[in-house]
Amino acid sequence: MRELILLRHAHAEPSLPDQADMDRPLSAEGIAEAEAAGRWLASQKLVPDCVLCSPSRRTRETLEAVLGVVGYVEQRVEDSIYEASPGSLIALADGHVEVERLMLVGHNPGLEQLAALLHSGQSGDYRGMPPAGVAVLSLPAGVPLEPGIAQLSAFWWP
Repeated sequence: MRELILLRHAHAEPSLPDQADMDRPLSAEGIAEAEAAGRWLASQKLVPDCVLCSPSRRTRETLEAVLGVVGYVEQRVEDSIYEASPGSLIALADGHVEVERLMLVGHNPGLEQLAALLHSGQSGDYRGMPPAGVAVLSLPAGVPLEPGIAQLSAFWWP
């Protein structure tokens, strides 16, 4: 088995006038949420082997706060995660099939739709991944990802 951990960014500040969505920082609440997510991951012994993170400021700050708790792991900013569809996220994760515990740090609706698609086989109107929410999916090793292939082994939010 391998695991796919999905981490939605924590609460961010609202956009300022003329500020790009990509540049929104975490709020003070968001920083606390991200640190709590890191503590939960550490307590569950769910430290990822590799992390792929959206390039947005709020996702990078979420990841930084999590890694401040769990310690350094291999990480890479992946432009394709920003505004990604579930299909794009599946393709990205499939490109890292050799990683036993992969974490994607990104956004809704893509992450929550991906969790639903991999677990139940359909994404539909699924809404259920709050800011700093973590979904842990158990996957068969060495096989391509497809709808309904995963078991939801844990779900947490602050």
